[in-house]
Amino acid sequence: MSVLLSLVIAVAALYVIVYYNVVTGDRCKSFATLKGKTAVVTGSNTGIGKATALALAKRGARVVLACRHKEKAEAAAYDVRSESGNNEVVFMQLDLGSLKSVRLFAETFLRTEPRLDLLINNAGVMGAGRTEDGFGMAFGVNHLGHFLLTNLLLDRLKRCAPSRVVTVSALLHHFGTVDFSLLASYKDLVSGQSAWNSVRAYCNSKLCNILFTRELANKLEGTGVSCFSLHPGVVYTELCRNMKSWLQLLLIPMAKLFFLDPEVGSQTTLHCAFQVGIEPLSGRNFSSCALREVGAKGRDDALAKKLWVASECLTGLPISTTF
Repeated sequence: MSVLLSLVIAVAALYVIVYYNVVTGDRCKSFATLKGKTAVVTGSNTGIGKATALALAKRGARVVLACRHKEKAEAAAYDVRSESGNNEVVFMQLDLGSLKSVRLFAETFLRTEPRLDLLINNAGVMGAGRTEDGFGMAFGVNHLGHFLLTNLLLDRLKRCAPSRVVTVSALLHHFGTVDFSLLASYKDLVSGQSAWNSVRAYCNSKLCNILFTRELANKLEGTGVSCFSLHPGVVYTELCRNMKSWLQLLLIPMAKLFFLDPEVGSQTTLHCAFQVGIEPLSGRNFSSCALREVGAKGRDDALAKKLWVASECLTGLPISTTF
């Protein structure tokens, strides 16, 4: 009995240590109001994105839920309007796994919305599969889709400056790599579709998010548009919905025990979105509402520039006229 009790105490102690020292994060302390501002949040029908959209709506922003699934997004928009008391919450269809859809979204948005003050690149996937354009799912959605979307909306962001681009990355970027030979051969940064390669592909895409933000900041210097990447914490969301069922069954119990809920997980996104005074840190990375250094690969300016040019080519953007 004493052995069993000791085991229970040890497990409980481990939980407390992990939860309070690794998992929990700080909260956004800004009291900024966003009346008259417009925000786009990708992947906002669930998880961190929905929590972010709700917080923005509560502060008075007009919020565009940029999502793939119409029914889920319209239900989420209804929830956000009801809970926030803000009727300026709308859905616009966006499938980041389709470059055509990204272009159609941008065209519709620019035709119907006069402002863009905040672009929150939140959506993310982990799992096997290919995008409509044949790219690996994680690379195509998490990086390329957001890369094209941001570029297509930049003029509107500049016109509404001071404005911000916030891209949700992850601590797993430390394990990421960018292999351009693989990209040329497989239209992906991994060479297979196994469960392990799905995890590697996710890490690689999160490194791309870091590098994209770094190079974007360099290109936007002096425009009044600042950009930030962030690690939201270890959050229980639908991120792994594309993974194999057996792998989800292994992850879900641990996620429910140790991971943050989406509302807490949205705090660093909100900090990057409207915390006053962080503009000089454009291009940098945050976690737990504080500045965090990224891995060595994430600070490689040459790699960031090379990825930028490759991404222009892959998305069909003219290299000489992107900015």
